Amino acid sequence: MSEHKTDITFDGLDALRERLDAVDEALVRTIAERQALVSEIGRLKASHGHQTRDFKRERVVLDRARATATAAGVDAELAERVLTEMIRSSLEKQERDRVMASAAGDGRSALVIGGAGRMGKWFVEFFHSQGYAVSIADPAADTQQDRVFSDWQSAGVDYDIIVVATTLALSAKVLDELTKLRPDGLVFDVGSLKTPLRAALQRMAAADIRVTSIHPMFGPSTQLLAGKQVIFTDVGNAAATQQARDLFASTMATCIDMSIDAHDQIISYVLGLSHATNIAFADALRTSGMDADSITQVSSPTFDAQLGMGRTVIAENPHLYYEIQRLNDYGLDALRALAAAVNRLETAVAGDDEASFVAAMQNSRDFFDSEQ
Repeated sequence: MSEHKTDITFDGLDALRERLDAVDEALVRTIAERQALVSEIGRLKASHGHQTRDFKRERVVLDRARATATAAGVDAELAERVLTEMIRSSLEKQERDRVMASAAGDGRSALVIGGAGRMGKWFVEFFHSQGYAVSIADPAADTQQDRVFSDWQSAGVDYDIIVVATTLALSAKVLDELTKLRPDGLVFDVGSLKTPLRAALQRMAAADIRVTSIHPMFGPSTQLLAGKQVIFTDVGNAAATQQARDLFASTMATCIDMSIDAHDQIISYVLGLSHATNIAFADALRTSGMDADSITQVSSPTFDAQLGMGRTVIAENPHLYYEIQRLNDYGLDALRALAAAVNRLETAVAGDDEASFVAAMQNSRDFFDSEQ
């Protein structure tokens, strides 16, 4: 009797799986239909000069998804996550379509010095998508491929655009060498700091070379530039800065203008402080006297979020992260601010000073509330 029931159960399971497969296939086809409609909407928007992203419309779509899910007995959070991911994917496609349609690089050339590096690769793909003939100069690149050189001197300087995507220490040297060769095209670096490059950039500008400096505030895995920023630092050639801005005109990136000093002062906190906080967090756990398994087997939402970010940071290139701390003229200000903040908390706890502890949290809350 029991064996007979088992057979019936599995017969029923196979049938249900077949139905589930059919639903999955229909779901994928529905997604494809939705993506096709989104592409058509994107082309229509572009033809009328409208922006790709419509935040109000996105909110309407997500609210409707939640309401429909609730009425159907489906988790509203799940429905919103699914639609959010589809919106993100649609925006990526619309942005790629707009970049490709702009064909800004047709008949033009670009050289990416450091093109085998992480951000270097991003710019190689970015220029390819706009129709540029892209050359790469990098000792780590595969020189068996066309337009790939082991060193940038061999690549020459006869390009419409030259991007310097090397380490900060090497970037200054490359910029000075380029100044001697006087390229006719646009030249810009993508360094995360500008004060170490100030002298080299100014020498290049003084030589009447079309030079500017940019900082993409996103990682090399970024595909959608909506919600991302690109900082532009004019070093004395406004036309060069505008030309660099024009490269991102067909994307949804936000373009921000900053001076060299304003850039590095902000970056000392935006990058330097956030990196240091996560490195210190991981280092504190390491020196806690407990083993990693003991610490991580017990979780809380706050700890899990911080641990995830800490692991992400310490997995990055430590030499690059040291450069970001050490070569920034304003770097020590942020580190000292962090040390002082930790010291205030330690003093409050050790001194049984609840008022000071509460004030630290409340004052910080007020600080962020003031921006709204």
